[in-house]
Amino acid sequence: MASGNSPDSILLIKPSSLGDVVHALPVAQALKTAHPQSSLSWIVNQEWIPILEGNPFIDRIIPFPRQKFRGIAGLFGGMGWINGLRPLKPDLGVDLQGLLRSALIGRGSGCHELVGLSDAREGATLFYSRTAKVQKEMHAVDRYLAVLDVLGIAHPQIPHFTLPAGTRPESFSLNEPFLLLHPFSRGEGKSMDAKVLQAFCNEWKKTPVVIVGRVNTDIPLPATVINLLNKTTLAELIWLIRNAGFVISVDSGPMHIAAG
Repeated sequence: MASGNSPDSILLIKPSSLGDVVHALPVAQALKTAHPQSSLSWIVNQEWIPILEGNPFIDRIIPFPRQKFRGIAGLFGGMGWINGLRPLKPDLGVDLQGLLRSALIGRGSGCHELVGLSDAREGATLFYSRTAKVQKEMHAVDRYLAVLDVLGIAHPQIPHFTLPAGTRPESFSLNEPFLLLHPFSRGEGKSMDAKVLQAFCNEWKKTPVVIVGRVNTDIPLPATVINLLNKTTLAELIWLIRNAGFVISVDSGPMHIAAG
């Protein structure tokens, strides 16, 4: 540890999901603001890396190979990757994922101290040096910020979400205000009904509607709708969210990006 018990290096473990990675952004900023001399690394799923790129509070992004850890056998198969983290030896590890594998990642990194949340599952709390008390009804942002309490760091008055500018889709030529519609989610029962979606697009006349997201079926849409379903990267989606006049979304990662 650096002088005054200030860590020289911090490892933040939050691989997924997209919305949860967004929710954890204020923790990274608070940690780096409290310890500006420290080097902060973040372990995240490969597909969510664009959310963290260019973030001034993150010094290193470490891709998490999720496929190596699938199933019970995967937990053991991924131990080789975890062992490869040993040279990191961070002074402080912060596990916001709260699973056995994320706790093992923290300990496998050789961290001096590992902090996590009290509602971590699969016995992960057994690996923590200190545990932040959280309640079930707390918002995810507040849950993650609770780790600051055990570290003696003040909560930000207003949580700040440092998100990238994104990339404008090459095929997107619209230069007037538009409504961005994200009607689909992987969560069961969270997606907008196809009939409701069609009715909304037919009735909305005020501004152009741009529809984005991932879907496995063909959705009939009015010719006036700009259909970008299955056509955008995460960086392009971020740009569209930033530049939309208004966003309508179901409960999903893009909704949390828009809120952030």
